[in-house]
Amino acid sequence: MSFSPNKFITEKTRELKDKIGDHRAIIATSGGVDSVVCAILAKRVLEKNSVVLFLDNGLMREGEAAEVKSFFDKMGTNIEIWDVEIKERFFEALKGKRDPEEKRIAFRDTFYKTLGQAVKSYSVDFLIQGTIATDIIETQKGIKTQHNVLSQIGVNPSTFGLKVIEPLKELYKPQVREVAKKLGLPNKFAERKPFPGPGLATRIIGEVVPERVEKIRKATQIVEDIITGKSVFQVLAVLLSDKATGMVGGKRVLGDIIAIRAVESKDARTANPSKLPWATLFKVRDKILKEVPGVVKVVYDITPKPPSTIEYI
Repeated sequence: MSFSPNKFITEKTRELKDKIGDHRAIIATSGGVDSVVCAILAKRVLEKNSVVLFLDNGLMREGEAAEVKSFFDKMGTNIEIWDVEIKERFFEALKGKRDPEEKRIAFRDTFYKTLGQAVKSYSVDFLIQGTIATDIIETQKGIKTQHNVLSQIGVNPSTFGLKVIEPLKELYKPQVREVAKKLGLPNKFAERKPFPGPGLATRIIGEVVPERVEKIRKATQIVEDIITGKSVFQVLAVLLSDKATGMVGGKRVLGDIIAIRAVESKDARTANPSKLPWATLFKVRDKILKEVPGVVKVVYDITPKPPSTIEYI
């Protein structure tokens, strides 16, 4: 049966009205297509009874907060940016943690504690968030804990003072993009490449500290600027934990390793590596080696999903 974005919008609009009524809701957005669609849907229904919130947690892409604010301003929707002490809070939670699952759980708990604080600050009753079907499936199967999937892992949202609504939880990414276009989102956001909720913390193997985040933030900007095209479902750079030998100024040094990953996929359940031209890979390599301090080796990941996941942690 074919998917109808118009029917979906009509049904979810009615559902949000019925569930929330005259109460107020907060919509947490990362700037990705899932959470942006939730924000636009909710604003249609709730108007002034909703707050769109962006948590600048120090783990986002370069200029993310400013870009998201500019988008919502153009859409005529007010957005609140929280950044005071937020970054320190997340880095403290991640301090000393190297295990991928421990890092995801630390991010999740800090994320929801912060949202719980926001719920009290804005006197809202509901949290609307962009959980999609893939998030739930991966969490249920124990592949990895998605921070925006609570009910599936035995976490009670009321612990954080939250009543959670997930309008997109039955959709996959291509369907979300269809809804985005019907809602009038520009292609820049409707076709935006997936970016994980825990942000750049999932692109660092080992401990997440500000210096390492800055390195992978710059590498991320480079790969996203150069590796484009509709056939590429997702593109990312990853900072590995090991060091490699290199030659700088004629001397042997130990430096960082950056892995590049670009995949083709329909719904993120399976994926194959993109067959990128050598010229593109060489351009990425040269720019990373020139602009990201301390990197001496750049590699390209050609592993499919399965057995790999798209992200590294």
